[in-house]
Amino acid sequence: MTDDSSADTETGDTQDHAALSRLNENIHKMEELSKRLAVALSARQSSDQGLQGPGNDVYVKAAAAYMAEMMTNPGKLIERQVNFWGQSLKHAVEAQTALSEGKPKAPHDEQPADRRFSNPLWSSHPYFNFVKQQYQISSQTISDIVRDLEGLDPADKTRVEFFSQQIIDLFSPTNFLATNPDALERAVETEGDSLVKGLENLVADIEANNGDWLVSLADRKAFEVGKNIGATEGSVVFRNKMFELIQYAPTTDEVHRTPLILFPPWINKFYVLDLKERNSLIKWIVDQGYTLFVVSWVNPDETYADVSMEDYIEHGYLAAVDVVKEITGEKEVNAVGYCIAGTTLSLTLSLMKKRGDTSIKSATLFTTMTDFSDPGEMGVFLNDDFLGGIEREAAKRGYLSKFFMSRTFSYLRSNDLVYGPAIKSYMLGEAPPAFDLLYWNGDGTNLPGKMVVQYLRDLCTGNRLAEGTIEYFGETLSLKDVTVPVCAIACETDHIAAWKSSYAGVRQMGSRNKTFILSQSGHIAGIVNPPSKNKYGHYTNDGPMIDDPDAWLEDAIFNEGSWWPRWDGWLKKRSGKKVPARVPGEGAHKVLGPAPGTYVVAKPAE
Repeated sequence: MTDDSSADTETGDTQDHAALSRLNENIHKMEELSKRLAVALSARQSSDQGLQGPGNDVYVKAAAAYMAEMMTNPGKLIERQVNFWGQSLKHAVEAQTALSEGKPKAPHDEQPADRRFSNPLWSSHPYFNFVKQQYQISSQTISDIVRDLEGLDPADKTRVEFFSQQIIDLFSPTNFLATNPDALERAVETEGDSLVKGLENLVADIEANNGDWLVSLADRKAFEVGKNIGATEGSVVFRNKMFELIQYAPTTDEVHRTPLILFPPWINKFYVLDLKERNSLIKWIVDQGYTLFVVSWVNPDETYADVSMEDYIEHGYLAAVDVVKEITGEKEVNAVGYCIAGTTLSLTLSLMKKRGDTSIKSATLFTTMTDFSDPGEMGVFLNDDFLGGIEREAAKRGYLSKFFMSRTFSYLRSNDLVYGPAIKSYMLGEAPPAFDLLYWNGDGTNLPGKMVVQYLRDLCTGNRLAEGTIEYFGETLSLKDVTVPVCAIACETDHIAAWKSSYAGVRQMGSRNKTFILSQSGHIAGIVNPPSKNKYGHYTNDGPMIDDPDAWLEDAIFNEGSWWPRWDGWLKKRSGKKVPARVPGEGAHKVLGPAPGTYVVAKPAE
């Protein structure tokens, strides 16, 4: 007869031994990972303090405004403090009462919904609910105080609000292991494996960024440029120090006579417009019957320290136009510029007008700012503290590392692009997703030292193109000299190139033929918006571009679906009759290699 209690005891002992062995194994792994972490952190190179956060003047101005308000209107501040302490005390009493009843039940919760607190324990468990409510009460109080501060000019007020919100977001209880129920539950479920995997992910991210920290947004091993993204068929037909020129293979028997050149931003890489076949703007353009050329910019290192905006114009834009004319035998081309490439295309068009060069027949601008009088959300980084740091860093290294640009853009959407991914990766131990757009987002480029300072000082803060005072090549350039037909696409929620600022710049251009399209969504999703998805619509207005963009939008018509077909209709009218399709290598320039080329995959030493 079997002794069941003895068997149960043996089973329990075996399970306890297995659990203890697993715990010891995880402790050993964490010790080894801690050593790797120390080595990874030691590789960090010093960078200018101006790139690490706002200057002291932000805090001084905020404190001065607060003190002045306390002196002139103490009643308002006292009222706010009393309200805060009243809410906090009431909340503490409610939580204590709930605990004293001997039931793990949270008190009544009237705080607004927040997707960061989606775990049911935030609402049902008294500990987590108390932490969540107290955080929300505190953060709302801080936001209200900052919002109501008087005595600050609008630019300083915007900066104080932005950086205050950064601090508020940083201290969310979801960002800390002890106050994150999702992370604690996962740690228990996996017997600590999730924490080990999280530490592995953290160490890998720090190693990948040479000792600095930037969370990986996508699985780096899931994609290969030229294989499963950036894979539209084409050939490199020209190469110089600044760019490779890709001519895409035709997919139609005939093409429009006038070729099309697409200039992507050199802050990122061109294949955002060619991620996969189903959402590739490049593939779609080719399928509409255009001879498409795309510029793939070089990823600069310290040898590009003296490369300027003039070099991008002369050895980039003008050189590409000349090569395309040689290959196709045409006297004119149509051009597209995206983001900073659209800004520089506008400079180029002004210069060409001065020189009497009519090689560009029409221009299309994607999310382009040319009037920086209101830089939008990016304006919080366009002050002397950050700009001075960039200037010193660029002078020291010869370039601005892609790390700083990537981090800056991420903190404009910190909960989505910093803290949320960090929680999943480091606390939950999840592998980054295989997401093509986020992979591209993490595949940044450096910026030449001289060029980045010119762009920031002359254009972003000096606004000299809109004011007509910028001087390149011995010419004074201005928006009124952009006289070719222009089609501009801006995006409604763009946090990099605010649509109203984009509108203001286009409105000042000298062209008599201006079309402005406002797409739904943001800087990338509003542009990479294929018709097949029928996801985001767009606004159009056949009337004149009046002074007030809000009034323009109020009178605009909303159109379902992508703006791509509408732009195609506009472009066809300026692209001439059909001719036999052009094959890469048959023109004046032979094939140097297959697309996507070598520049887009090159990894300059950091």
